[in-house]
Amino acid sequence: MTVVRRSRVRFFLGFWLFVLSGVAFLDRTNISIAGLQISRDYGLGNQRLGWIFSAFLIGYAGFQLPAGVLAAKFGPRRVLTLGVLWWGIATAFTAILPTNIPHALILLIAVRFALGAGEAVVYPAANQFVARWVPQQERGFFNGLIFAGVGAGSGLTPPLLTWIIIQHGWRAAFWFSAVIGFVAGAVWWVFARDTPEDHPGVSRAELNEIRAGLTLYSANASAGAPKGASTEISWKAIFRRVDLAALMAGYFSFGYIAWVFFSWFFLYMAQVRGFNMKESARYAMLPFLCMTIFSLVGGALSDRLTKMYGLRVGRCYLASVSLVLTAVFLVLGSQVHSPQWAGIILAGGAGTLYVSSSSFWSVSVDIAGRNSGVFSSLVNMGGQIGGAITASLTPWIAQRFGWTTSFAVAATFALIGALCWLVVHPERALEV
Repeated sequence: MTVVRRSRVRFFLGFWLFVLSGVAFLDRTNISIAGLQISRDYGLGNQRLGWIFSAFLIGYAGFQLPAGVLAAKFGPRRVLTLGVLWWGIATAFTAILPTNIPHALILLIAVRFALGAGEAVVYPAANQFVARWVPQQERGFFNGLIFAGVGAGSGLTPPLLTWIIIQHGWRAAFWFSAVIGFVAGAVWWVFARDTPEDHPGVSRAELNEIRAGLTLYSANASAGAPKGASTEISWKAIFRRVDLAALMAGYFSFGYIAWVFFSWFFLYMAQVRGFNMKESARYAMLPFLCMTIFSLVGGALSDRLTKMYGLRVGRCYLASVSLVLTAVFLVLGSQVHSPQWAGIILAGGAGTLYVSSSSFWSVSVDIAGRNSGVFSSLVNMGGQIGGAITASLTPWIAQRFGWTTSFAVAATFALIGALCWLVVHPERALEV
């Protein structure tokens, strides 16, 4: 009797992308948790702190397209490993920058810009992995898992780094973030491969299962190399897609809202709602806990709805409805008088926002196939431009018109994002 060996290598690698996603957001949000101490030590203030937040996102957005090209040409294994090494070094540089150094603000902006440039590779490379490794019927779950790392990394950041900061100072928190990144990157290099065919741990049964569900493979894929191995990029076909612009605009809205939480929620709870540092850290966990849970739920729900009703319902309509709910939560949460209820309701808005997260990345693979690294990098660029704007614009609006107006602007962008999804067609693959 022949025993068929089965493996689940793609699930382990998907889990490790969840870990890398968490580490990336640990490195991104540590500066907002340490913001009060950094601002005091360097003599900054919310507006200048916002410039530092924006510098990361400008670097991140500016290097999205190069990151997508690199992921397509050199594969997710090498590109992600080098990216993690890069952002670990940038985080360490933040820790060693002396307080009394001349032009400290400019140097902090430069370091955060470099961190953003290094982190630009993480999601285009992850999307390239999904395109090569994950059958279509599992893409919602895998992207939900990867973006659950956003909530997990950001959610663990407030209590963990607050404890480190209280015990050892804010620089120790940055050293901790850097070391965690180096370790996570080393594990990825050891265990990851660019395609399932290259991985010694992938069984024949798993390889057949992957191939059967990949839209990357042609009808005769079983007889030859996968199309996913090609590094040719179909630029003309990519830029002909009308829904590329819609996805970029929708992800701009997504990024604008998300970075209200990443950049300012901790300080909002402390400065506006009157919590002390420990209480702010506890309540600042709630949005990211919701992001983690709802990202997983949204990914699984996307796959289920896609199987039952097709890609338009499973990807587009689900994302659109979730963004409408996000707008409702943001408006209600900003207006309630109870600080505790404000934290809970606004956290619900973060959760419903992340129901849509897997859809943005799943449709990039559904539409673009082997070009998904580049396609998704363009979509992600829109999100990071939105984040860069909110990092500086949100405190400016709050200072002049109040925090309720800041959240109302974010809610307006949520409704715009919901409308953008109505013109996206993932059932129509890229014509190459």
